[in-house]
Amino acid sequence: MTIRTTFTSGRDECAAWLTLPDRPGPHPAVVLVHGGGATHDMMLAQYEKWFSEAGIAVVAFDFRHLGESGGHPRQLVSQRRYAEDVDAALDFARSRVELDAHRIALWGTSFGASHVLAAAARHDDLRAAVVQCPVFSGRAVVSRAGIPHLLRFTVPIAADLVRAAFGRPRRYVPLVGKPGDLAFVNQPGALEGWQSVTPPGHHFDNRITAASGLGMLFYNAASSAPHVHCPLLVCACEQENLIDPAIAGRVAATAPRAVLRHYDADHFTVYHPPAVDQIVADQIDFLTAHLVPNRTTPL
Repeated sequence: MTIRTTFTSGRDECAAWLTLPDRPGPHPAVVLVHGGGATHDMMLAQYEKWFSEAGIAVVAFDFRHLGESGGHPRQLVSQRRYAEDVDAALDFARSRVELDAHRIALWGTSFGASHVLAAAARHDDLRAAVVQCPVFSGRAVVSRAGIPHLLRFTVPIAADLVRAAFGRPRRYVPLVGKPGDLAFVNQPGALEGWQSVTPPGHHFDNRITAASGLGMLFYNAASSAPHVHCPLLVCACEQENLIDPAIAGRVAATAPRAVLRHYDADHFTVYHPPAVDQIVADQIDFLTAHLVPNRTTPL
């Protein structure tokens, strides 16, 4: 059973979805954190189904400024606000009588893995955290296209900052595009990959405020790894095509209780069979071991 609801973050409301197992509670729960520019409609429903069928309740949400959540301007990417949203989602999960406030985990995919890693470093009471196809550094993604590509954003970013200062409509740039496009992510296959996780009939708003790129460039969640003391499962893709996969390995090596698993997938096939079947099975084993009493720790 999925309940559509909301919770407050800052001065806005985040759209939220609470999915409960078909058994008596209170339930252990995992909070899902979606990837950059994505929304709940983009593949999160399958994880809600799989985790709840395994006896783990799920809280999913749209970040402010995205999807069904409030916040203006639209398509603003703010690491500070997103951190507040994750904290608010955790508070929401702890407040629900259907959930066990002492058995809460975090799960993040792609750029959402950064927010999960940073949040896990802030919250010592988390029972576990899981990240898949993790993007722990925005700079590492954008810089792969080279310095000339980065310099192309100088004028759009400056224009957006001026517009924001004077309360004018914001300047937008595409989030993802094809190689050579003026888009923050333009690696080969990236646009097709984003489209592969967009369900039929759903509109993917492929833009962000240009100045959002500054925050992405200077956001390095990997530095939080030594401060993550809960069990951490890092699901890395052997064919990772958005970021250097060695970064995931370094995070797993520096987080005190991390486990690193590799899968034969790239940044987008990780959401589809056959890769997703093995990945989710491992994630369920890991979460169940750390959220459900009397279970043996896996992996």
